[in-house]
Amino acid sequence: MAETADVVETVKRGYAFEGAAIELGALLAGDEPKPEAAVRIPLSMVNRHGLVAGATGTGKTKTLQLMAEQLSAAGVSVFAADIKGDLSGISQPGQESEKLLARTETIGQEWIPTGFPTEFYALGGQGTGVPVRATITSFGPVLLSKVLGLNDVQESSLGLIFHYADKQGLTLLDLKDLRAVITHLTSDEGKADLKELGGLSAATAGVILRALIGFADQGAEAFFGEPEFDTADLMQQRDGKGVISLLELPNLQDRPALFSTFLMWLLADLFHDLPEVGDVDKPKLVFFFDEAHLLFNDASKAFLESIAQTVRLIRSKGVGVFFVTQTPKDVPDEVLAQLGSRVQHQLRAHTPNDAKALRATVSTFPSSSYDLEEVLTQLGIGEAVVTVMNEKGAPTPVAWTRLRAPQSLMAPATAEQLSASVQASPNNAKYTEVIDRESAYEKLAAKVQAGAEQAEAERQAEEQGRPAPEPKPRARKQEKSMVEQVIGSSAFKQFARSAGREIVRGLFGAARRRR
Repeated sequence: MAETADVVETVKRGYAFEGAAIELGALLAGDEPKPEAAVRIPLSMVNRHGLVAGATGTGKTKTLQLMAEQLSAAGVSVFAADIKGDLSGISQPGQESEKLLARTETIGQEWIPTGFPTEFYALGGQGTGVPVRATITSFGPVLLSKVLGLNDVQESSLGLIFHYADKQGLTLLDLKDLRAVITHLTSDEGKADLKELGGLSAATAGVILRALIGFADQGAEAFFGEPEFDTADLMQQRDGKGVISLLELPNLQDRPALFSTFLMWLLADLFHDLPEVGDVDKPKLVFFFDEAHLLFNDASKAFLESIAQTVRLIRSKGVGVFFVTQTPKDVPDEVLAQLGSRVQHQLRAHTPNDAKALRATVSTFPSSSYDLEEVLTQLGIGEAVVTVMNEKGAPTPVAWTRLRAPQSLMAPATAEQLSASVQASPNNAKYTEVIDRESAYEKLAAKVQAGAEQAEAERQAEEQGRPAPEPKPRARKQEKSMVEQVIGSSAFKQFARSAGREIVRGLFGAARRRR
């Protein structure tokens, strides 16, 4: 390794950015932090994406908290999944201690206890936060196939089912809508429609239907429906600070695929809604994708291609994405190549697989004066090896960094604090009440009912020797006035919003016409 003085000068030159930046910490050289050699990420490069990695318990969550605080202070909105509930303390000022102040002093950090504006959400309302839902239509068949564990053929067949529903005007809002369409296609009446789709067998439709039933048994019904979450609500400011949105994940261990694909849906929705802005001084939103390996495990080729495309293109919409996981090998190469900033916490090499992962991680870093295979196993808690993109888009020198301490509470907020925050949120009234407007389930049920009534009328006419009556047109629901729709109807607003989702569905294959 090079002399300490040379390392300090190299880092000072490499991280001497102009303009606003996230202050990560100070170079650690010769067992002592060097406050004069600050390690930073330019805000203008945050939308070039990044990776926060490291073994369990090495400080990844605190790094995420530190970055979210500084982004918020700079007026940038932040989204993160709160896997363990540890991040909720970001809404409350931190608590000082002698140990904390001694640490911050060594790296030249002025530590001031500060809370940050925070919104709390929960998937489907199964938790403390404001309910977050998506419609089946906007979720699309590729994401849904990932959740259901379908193979490529079954995924293609699900795409054809979505296509059929589109053509027939059968809106798919929740799981019962999709089950109703599949049940119709496998019924005697729907078999002709099934043949017209081409390449969709009744057996495959049955597999998908059974997967949906099992999915619903896990409690997934609550995650799909209306009102659908508007991702514009993730980009808010309060008193000049960006709002930090935290998504609570109850029972993650039971539905890991749902969690990861739901986050991918949020990204795709942002991609659809946001205008092109090109290179910006700071991003509009930074999206932390925790437990990233869950997203890529057993993913189909089409799914991986969709992720890579979304990550590549969403940069121009002013959105930065940071994947948070244990090792870079958890992220596919086509995605990893787009992650300009790396914050790598300690890795362990207790097994041959660990050693292999360590070597793979080292290979993702620029050449440096460190023996990274050795350094990465020696990092302490709250330390990381860092390389980012400078304001010119070039990688900075690799720096062994002692990270700054978050200024907010490094523990969960209390249940009372969480409840008070949720009750005070304007989004609580917006998303809490479930809407169940007419969609595929109701339309197909009415069709079955009308067919049964017609058959009964024909039977009675035949018994009585009378001509069979003409089928009665199905009565339409009484329409509200336009004024009522515009002013008071949440369902109307949701319908208008859902209509604008076609590009998202196209991106993830909802309208694919394969086979």
